[in-house]
Amino acid sequence: MARQRPGKARRWAYGPYIDGPDPLAPPFDLRSALDEIGRDVMEGASPRSALRELLRRGMPGQRGLDDLTRDVWRRRSQLQRENRLDGTLEEVRELLRRAMEAERDGLGREDSEDARFREMQLDALPPDTGGAVRELSGYDWRSAEAREAYQEIQDLLGREMLDQRFEGIKQAMQQTTPEDVERVRQMLDDLNELLAAHARDDADTQQRFERFMDRHGEFFPENPQNVDELIDLLAQRAAAAQRMLNSLSAEQRAELAELSQQAFGDPRLAQSLGQLDAQLRGLRTGEDWDSPGRFRGDNPLGLGEATRAMEELGQLDALAEQLTQSYPGARLEDIDLDALDAALGPQARVDARTLAELERELAQQGLFERAADGSLRLTPKALRRLGEAALSDVVDKLSGRGGERDTRRAGAAGEATGTSRPWTFGDTESWDVPRTLLNSTLRRAAGDTAVLDVTDVEIVETEQRSRAAVALCVDTSWSMVQDGRWLPMKRTALALHQLVSTRFRGDALQLITFGRHARRVELAELVGLEGAWEQGTNLHHALLLAGQHLRRNPDAQPVVLMVTDGEPTAHLESDGVARFDYPPSPQTLRATLAEVDGLTRLGSSMTVFMLGEDPRLAAFVDRVARRSGGRVVAPTLDGLGAEVVANYLRARR
Repeated sequence: MARQRPGKARRWAYGPYIDGPDPLAPPFDLRSALDEIGRDVMEGASPRSALRELLRRGMPGQRGLDDLTRDVWRRRSQLQRENRLDGTLEEVRELLRRAMEAERDGLGREDSEDARFREMQLDALPPDTGGAVRELSGYDWRSAEAREAYQEIQDLLGREMLDQRFEGIKQAMQQTTPEDVERVRQMLDDLNELLAAHARDDADTQQRFERFMDRHGEFFPENPQNVDELIDLLAQRAAAAQRMLNSLSAEQRAELAELSQQAFGDPRLAQSLGQLDAQLRGLRTGEDWDSPGRFRGDNPLGLGEATRAMEELGQLDALAEQLTQSYPGARLEDIDLDALDAALGPQARVDARTLAELERELAQQGLFERAADGSLRLTPKALRRLGEAALSDVVDKLSGRGGERDTRRAGAAGEATGTSRPWTFGDTESWDVPRTLLNSTLRRAAGDTAVLDVTDVEIVETEQRSRAAVALCVDTSWSMVQDGRWLPMKRTALALHQLVSTRFRGDALQLITFGRHARRVELAELVGLEGAWEQGTNLHHALLLAGQHLRRNPDAQPVVLMVTDGEPTAHLESDGVARFDYPPSPQTLRATLAEVDGLTRLGSSMTVFMLGEDPRLAAFVDRVARRSGGRVVAPTLDGLGAEVVANYLRARR
């Protein structure tokens, strides 16, 4: 932020921006956010819980709800660790000690029976502070210093008791006069009458409130607009004062109760405040009146300060609940940004607001939709973005493999599809001249002076004339979840689906899952599929469905890609019931291999991607490869997607 130096014309000093959130801070990255959500969804979380997890965890350079919650609890712990609540009692004891010492010192210099009698009176005082202050209320002090100290005890108690319930009144009554005390007492009487009328639901309550504020508005800088706002304000402070008392020991509470009768030397003040508290408790039963707090520090707090500390604890507890978002119907809009700013500073406010904006932006971008059952799911747009990311990872791995290259053209035969796409490095297709010139014209109309820019160039997209019918069969048995193969399997399906839908649109891709049974699934269903405990690896059923898909596309080149980490342990009986056997029964093996032979007769290219090092599985897939003339690939989990895509491209060629 630039500020002009005084006395030096046109000289500026630059420093940090201090008037709010940094206007040059980078915006949140929606694509990265979607990648994070997609990863959680593919690992089995629902889109809603994945979104909540993202907001809870945050993103690089952006604190999440968990970080803010930790800061709230750290502030709460600091408040309790550094302070204690008996500051008023300690101050009263000190003032009483000063008064007693000054009085005894003065009496010791007198040689009279009256002085000795007074000394006996002082010796007979109760040992507790509250009882001693009560007994001294009628004592005729001989020492002016002692009288002044005792008067300070009464004024201190009055100011602290009022400070517990009324904001800023302690400072306003530093120099207390009898007129001030009477004015406060009259305000309390009028306030109790107003609350009683409100409790009776009198028709003129609002008029009473307006007259009350005209007369006593100076005691309420918060400027409430009606009786309910006034009650809310007072009840919150009164509840905090009660929680503060609950946090003291029984002896300390008794001592304060005794001392309260001496506030300003007028017991009527304590009675009026007691009546006020009783009415507020009846009008606002939902306030927390009972929870104690543990303060164990060395810094003594007066009654007003202790009440504000309890009030802050309550606000911190409410903030923590808002930030955890664990209650039904929780929304980020529930977070009290003003309270968060007061507790943790302006940056916390910025972080919470940014998270809310991220949530709104994700919703407005159309990345989620409501399913028929009311659940939240990823939209096709979101799935395309996830597919782009998955395919990009695969392409990066393929481009680094020996003997492989990143083929960016849409098809090998070079037949135009009628569409175009932006040119990228390595493309060799012909330019789409009309689109390129249109892009250049639009850019120059926006103010750019360059005649032609590389970003203007679009190329003619081509595709291969031959079609392929592809069945991707993925194992969804529990072992895939248990051994960490669930997410790589889903990312592989995403990458292949993205490649087919964008580069080989004429191909027919069928996704098939198999556990105890096999099912045809759409991409969204596969991405959101949760792992479930289920016995059985029914490869027989999966190959049956793959064969049906290939027969529905007789003019296409048949390709079967199978990802599994276990040998077949289930097959379909003639009545459609899945029979499970482990170790695999001869019937299961015969049924599975029969389907392998059927796919081979269709001319299918079959590749098995074997995950894990099970020797029984290795023996089985080797047998499948020999019978079908196919291939067996044992990829790493990180390289699974690249292997599947590479074999798909190889099969097409």
